[in-house]
Amino acid sequence: MAPPFTQPFSRLVHPKGNMECHTQPSSGDRDLVNRVLAGDPSAERQLYDRHVDRVYRLTYRMSGSADLAQDFTQETFIRAFERLDGFRGDSALSTWLHTIAVSVALNGLRKVKRIETRHAPLEHASALASQAPRDADPDLRERLWRAIDALPEGYRTVFLMHDVEGHTHEEIGAALGIQSGTSKAQLSRARQKLRHALAPFMEGWTA
Repeated sequence: MAPPFTQPFSRLVHPKGNMECHTQPSSGDRDLVNRVLAGDPSAERQLYDRHVDRVYRLTYRMSGSADLAQDFTQETFIRAFERLDGFRGDSALSTWLHTIAVSVALNGLRKVKRIETRHAPLEHASALASQAPRDADPDLRERLWRAIDALPEGYRTVFLMHDVEGHTHEEIGAALGIQSGTSKAQLSRARQKLRHALAPFMEGWTA
């Protein structure tokens, strides 16, 4: 079952939409899934439109590349539609989709073995970055994303999923196949590494 890819990805590179994370199962999503499985093409479009922004944002922040994020987002929805009959509704559909997106992005990044410098707005970078001065210069923004890029893969993924996308440690653990305690430890270490990397440039920053 192929997803309807007509969404203009260029407008999603600097997302300014709703950052709210819904982690509980939604009756609306469950009904939508049932309609898709029944062969309703309008339901396919609705499901795609409802979730594509956040999937793209996650893959963009993991890859640092608009082109890679577009590829990863497309692959995520292809896999999701293929496996939709396996969605049980135990968690939110967005969580299930993000689990697929993380797997797709990590596998894709291992293949291409490169991550480009990000240029996303500082205010959307992370809860940690939101403590930085709002008038931070472009060099600080670049250093922030370079510091995130330099994190070990596990730390970076947990940091992005928790501090950027708002997933719980339990959800991250389920998505990555790790214990929630491991997720918490990796997040703490990621934050420490970022503070250390940015300390010379963040005078007056609240730790």
